[in-house]
Amino acid sequence: MERIITYTISTGESGENVLGFLRKKGFSKHILTTMKRAEQAILLNGQPAFGRTVLRERDVLRILVPEETGDGAEPSIIPVPLPLDILYEDEDILVLNKPADMPVHPSAGNYENTLANGVAWYYKQQGKAFVYRCINRLDRDTTGVLVLAKNPLSGALLSAQMKQRQIRRTYLALTDGIPPERGTISAPVARMDASLITREVNFERGEAAVTHYERLAVSNGYALVELHLDTGRTHQIRVHMKYIGCPLPGDFLYHPVFDRIGRQALHSFQLEFAHPITGEPMCFLAPVPEDFRRAFLQ
Repeated sequence: MERIITYTISTGESGENVLGFLRKKGFSKHILTTMKRAEQAILLNGQPAFGRTVLRERDVLRILVPEETGDGAEPSIIPVPLPLDILYEDEDILVLNKPADMPVHPSAGNYENTLANGVAWYYKQQGKAFVYRCINRLDRDTTGVLVLAKNPLSGALLSAQMKQRQIRRTYLALTDGIPPERGTISAPVARMDASLITREVNFERGEAAVTHYERLAVSNGYALVELHLDTGRTHQIRVHMKYIGCPLPGDFLYHPVFDRIGRQALHSFQLEFAHPITGEPMCFLAPVPEDFRRAFLQ
């Protein structure tokens, strides 16, 4: 979606040119290039300005961040009326509580049942252009907090936070088996031979993966565990907990035991990050799903 942002120049910013100022605000080369093709993308005190224009204290700089495609639409994503549990929304981000049995992105065999389809419908009903930018991806059966960026700038800034490990992700999991009270698993994860999906710990060809965990409670052979990730490898938590002998119940790939829960017992409980535009600290929590709760207490 297009985004208009207004900056009032402070004393410390006076004397910078527009281009330098925008780069410090996180505008990438790609976004700046798209702005060149947009009409009145840069207005200074209501008048067109250019990259080399020098800013003065109390100047008002209005920036149009255009969408990256011609009409802002995502033609490969089919709008479908699916329920969305919206935790928060503003001009820059959409925070959702993702249910189980819902892929995040369309893929072979999943063209109309994904979170992306539901979000596309949500914005189509509002007559708004839509490009799908999912910042923290969750597996199909993992529930919980997920953030989407609504424009190119917020997408670039949140992606940078993710790469710099500035987005703190807190997961809850049930494990079949009782792990130590706390620990760190540092074990590289790789795709398993002859499989497009399954991963394994592999110290020869795996990518570095680090998971921190703390055991919170124990009930009937299951442990409730809180986890934090330093890295974001595919299936990282599921593979790491199996590696230490405490796999997640209901995991069809790594521990297909479904007597107490019908899907992997993994929940994205909390997400903390700085708002991409304002810098304000943001913290979102998703309630623990009922099937997860029942599996632990029964």
